Amino acid sequence: MGCCESSCWKKPSLHRKDHQHAVQTQPYASNGATTTTAGTTAVSDGGVPAFSEFSLSDLKTATNNFSSEFIVSESGEKAPNVVYKGRLQNRRWIAIKKFSKMAWPDPKQFADEAWGVGKLRYKRLANLIGYCCDGDERLLVAEYMPNDTLAKHLFHWENQTIEWAMRLRVAFYIADALNHCSAEGRPLYHDLNAYRVLFDENGDPRLSCFGFMKNSRDGKSYSTNLAYTPPEYLRNGRVTPESVIFSFGTVLLDLLSGKHIPPSHALDMIRGKNILLLMDSHLEGNFSTEEATVVFDLASRCLQYEPRERPNTKDLYETLEPLQNKSDVSSYVMLGIPKHEEAPPTPQHPLSPMGDACSRMDLTAIHQILVMTHYKDDEGTNELSFQEWTQQMRDMLEARKRGDLAFRDKDFRTAIDCYSQFIDVGTMVSPTVFARRSLCYLLCDQPDAALRDGMQAQCVYPDWSTAFYVQAVALAKLNMQKDAADMLNEAATLEEKRQQRR
Repeated sequence: MGCCESSCWKKPSLHRKDHQHAVQTQPYASNGATTTTAGTTAVSDGGVPAFSEFSLSDLKTATNNFSSEFIVSESGEKAPNVVYKGRLQNRRWIAIKKFSKMAWPDPKQFADEAWGVGKLRYKRLANLIGYCCDGDERLLVAEYMPNDTLAKHLFHWENQTIEWAMRLRVAFYIADALNHCSAEGRPLYHDLNAYRVLFDENGDPRLSCFGFMKNSRDGKSYSTNLAYTPPEYLRNGRVTPESVIFSFGTVLLDLLSGKHIPPSHALDMIRGKNILLLMDSHLEGNFSTEEATVVFDLASRCLQYEPRERPNTKDLYETLEPLQNKSDVSSYVMLGIPKHEEAPPTPQHPLSPMGDACSRMDLTAIHQILVMTHYKDDEGTNELSFQEWTQQMRDMLEARKRGDLAFRDKDFRTAIDCYSQFIDVGTMVSPTVFARRSLCYLLCDQPDAALRDGMQAQCVYPDWSTAFYVQAVALAKLNMQKDAADMLNEAATLEEKRQQRR
């Protein structure tokens, strides 16, 4: 299916007047502002979509109406706070956490908290990219991490256990994430555990952003197993920065032992100098005793009963950084998972000249084909009455004509302006104009705008292969290679079916 099955993209109606602009997504930064659309999720050079408000219909479509088949396994979440995976209209995968209204009865409070977490942008986080607050629905939208959780790789592995160097990398990356967020004014993280550590498409560990949201009314900040709960939380029910350090200590124990060991039991063994007995037997001795001792010592400090005796996030970072001794080995290699595809796989269908040009990202060849095709694919898309031939119509067609001349002469910025005048009047819709303006945007290095125009062309003409082809090029420019390959195959399939009907 295409990326515009039921409706065209639309601008989200942002929650507050002072939220008129979504957070600009520099490569894992958050300075400046830009607007975006829920259907297209503007993408920065770092690949992180801009934070925005999603419509409930977008998220229902992405999850097949929140089908149980889309619930993410090993998420560590309990009902009603369930996590789904979903796919947006632009084919980007997302993770969606669904709350009940009781969790956040005040929609403004929910939106404000989501925007606060959404400002965080970091390479060690599974970043929050949006939210939805519609009636009784409260949902968060984050980057989707396709390679499971630390709990799955550590406790329920099928092919191989996590090697020692990778365990050290996990500990360091999560310490880095906590230290960064603490410096950004977000030191509180709720229920840090092995389910909150996720692995991205390249096997790199990331910390789920969901834990930065304040505690909901119908849940607890920590799991029901009291053995792993910070002692001060049991006393006053409050999460503090020191509570987060305690939870990080439990994750260190998980990494060391390969099991979920109660902290009190582990501390007794550490004090008794029996740390080797705590080490994961599946490592088969393939670890450094000196490094393990350093990590055990750090875990012991994190798990101190008195919060003031625990280290801070900077201490975690500085202790674990010197232990990173395999920085030249990719995470996916150490995890034993397939490498993320950097280039599109070979298309499944024979490619036409248009398809071949798009697969090669040859924008000049695409331009020549669109010039030659002219408007023959627009036949039948508009039926105008006599009354519609007004001066406004003549002006609109004149704007399109000027755009065509600029397009032919490769004056692409002028073509964008003229085509925009034609489109903005709205009396006549033309998939060809959207396709041409999409290519102009690509040639002006604006792939996100190009993707939107490709989607609009598809809305006007749902089975038009050219609309899919220009979307494929835009997705490839946005570094969404797998999605670009899928779109290219869809375009080739539609083109083949059309030729068979002739």
